[in-house]
Amino acid sequence: MFRFLLACAALATIGAAPEPADLVIRGGTIYTGSAAPFVGDVVIMGDRIRHVGPNSDIQARRVIDAKGMIVAPGFIDPHTHAGDMLASDEARERLVLPFLMQGVTTAFIGNDGGGDPDVAATLARAKDKPVGVNYASYIGFGAVRRQVIGAERRDPTDAELKEMRGLVAKAMCEGALGLSTGLFYAPQSFAKTAEVVALAGEAGARGGTYDSHIRDESSYNIGLGAAIDEAIGIGSAAGLPVHISHIKALGVDVHGQAGAIIAKVEAARRAGQEVTADQYPWSASGTSLAAALVPLWAQDGGRAALLKRFDDPALAERLRRDITENLRKRGGAKALLITEGAEKGRTLAEIAARRGEDAVTAAIAMIRIHDPSVASFNQTEADIAAFMRQPWVMTGSDASTGHPRVYGSFARKYAKYVKADGVLTLRQFIERSSALTADSFELKGRGHLRPGAFADVVVFDPQTFAARATYEQPELLATGVRTVVVNGVIAVDGGKPTGAAAGRALAHEPPAGSCP
Repeated sequence: MFRFLLACAALATIGAAPEPADLVIRGGTIYTGSAAPFVGDVVIMGDRIRHVGPNSDIQARRVIDAKGMIVAPGFIDPHTHAGDMLASDEARERLVLPFLMQGVTTAFIGNDGGGDPDVAATLARAKDKPVGVNYASYIGFGAVRRQVIGAERRDPTDAELKEMRGLVAKAMCEGALGLSTGLFYAPQSFAKTAEVVALAGEAGARGGTYDSHIRDESSYNIGLGAAIDEAIGIGSAAGLPVHISHIKALGVDVHGQAGAIIAKVEAARRAGQEVTADQYPWSASGTSLAAALVPLWAQDGGRAALLKRFDDPALAERLRRDITENLRKRGGAKALLITEGAEKGRTLAEIAARRGEDAVTAAIAMIRIHDPSVASFNQTEADIAAFMRQPWVMTGSDASTGHPRVYGSFARKYAKYVKADGVLTLRQFIERSSALTADSFELKGRGHLRPGAFADVVVFDPQTFAARATYEQPELLATGVRTVVVNGVIAVDGGKPTGAAAGRALAHEPPAGSCP
């Protein structure tokens, strides 16, 4: 009898069906992030990928037919200004649908030097305010400098420098990705290189990255080439990887210089330095009217000081001369499109004509009332394509209000630069929108489709994936994404958002012994 029972138990074990998976994405063309594409299945259990391979017979509680679709790792956006959306009191806004509907499952915030020094609080928000995508945060050089020094144009005292270094160290130990800077913008532009190196060193000692909107993307102050040299030099001196934000050659004075900039980065990489960049696939940048036109000396002390200078007759000629020169560098008044406020959708040239004024007078009058966001058409397609082809350049959006790059960057890059223009292959686009970013920033378990990885997945139609957002209508959701999975939860199903908020705050882990 005992032997009979043992035999029955053995047979039951052999014949027992395996536990069904939660989800199978079946029959799509899979790009894993590191291998040639193949047709197969992605099997998900909980928040992890259980199996990736040729067609399987694994059973699941939910099966999504992906035949004819592209299945890829969820896209990762290394440069956004989505912090306000992620912190919103409105649950729907926190879903960050402009990203999800393009297949973006992870976003970086705190870029351009704006990252809140209280990184612990930034990352903790997701517990009480669920979000639609994963996010990681930088500590911002500008935010630190404002907190300690304010908006003044001066060097820090020894005590102030020590305090700033302490803020960076604390933020790194709380999970910051690294130190971000926006050295073009006042008051960050008032800092000398040595000051930046001192703070970047604190990030480097704790495994962080130096991420920089460089001091000059054009010919405003030190020039594009020198600004690239400075960024690379900061990384070398401070001992940490360098990431160049939204790499570009901005303005008529530097058009055609992409090759020279690429050579600088390649030289640093050959010498053993870690240097990467991100890029948005648009010919227009996004900034404010004042940042585009007003000289840095006039911004010393912040907006209140600027308005006083506008009213100072002794400075009127100098201001007009410098604004006129900056307008020339930007390609003229026709190349500046206002993207918010009462004049939204009009160029500076059109506004000036309607007011019966020259462009400089119209710009000053507008800035007096409110400094509006603008789309600045300042890049050439040849430079954009040259940067895009580099294996160290990843996809980013620089998502900011009023610009179509919020709603369409990843979709546009595919539709225009892969499908229409052939600048990149589909595999290159996918890997530089996911795996390259995850690997460069050590996002463990992200950016790849493989067993054990977090289940961040996008399924899109290669025939219809495209941006709908334009400069005139920047808030149109992209088309062609069928399914998005975030940490194993379906966030987009059949091309429609489900309302699920499964995103997580991703804290960078400092090396052992680098924090108290």
